[in-house]
Amino acid sequence: MSEVLDLFRQTGALLNGHFVLRSGLHSREFFQCALLLQDATIAARVCGWLADKLGAHAATTVISPAVGGIIVGQEVARHLGKRHIFAEKDGNGGLVVRRGFTIKPGEKFLVAEDVVTRGGRVQETIQIVRDHGGIVSAAGAIVDRSGGNLPDFGCPFVSLVQMAVETFPPDNLPPDLANTPSVKPGSK
Repeated sequence: MSEVLDLFRQTGALLNGHFVLRSGLHSREFFQCALLLQDATIAARVCGWLADKLGAHAATTVISPAVGGIIVGQEVARHLGKRHIFAEKDGNGGLVVRRGFTIKPGEKFLVAEDVVTRGGRVQETIQIVRDHGGIVSAAGAIVDRSGGNLPDFGCPFVSLVQMAVETFPPDNLPPDLANTPSVKPGSK
């Protein structure tokens, strides 16, 4: 959806440089969704588009991984008239559900995230729901930058933008990145 990419550019949320992603991979581009979503009107609009795609799947609750997915999940849930909870970091690098949030056996969920590269946090969030006896009807993100290389989540996955953004392992950087200082703009 070109309108979403235009909004990333207009808000300065599509960054170019040398970035270390949460996955440890390096990239020349970074989607800083926090810059996009800081405008509540834009957040409501973009997340509404994602909600429209996810709304085709039956669910009573939206869950999102913290930190990046919280605004997305809240806005998707608001748009769909659903409850929203989130999974947060446990101090050891994993995710847990806390703060009195509950997942009931048989409860149907939608997983909402901002950006996926490898899909690790989405997969982890799905597993949390399943470990508690819940059912994940679908998952979605504003940006899928995996180039089609996401794992099988065991449920439908949707996104507003699909891109094949080059990523590199830290021990195999191209010269332009190797000679440029890196930054870690994410939430880790």
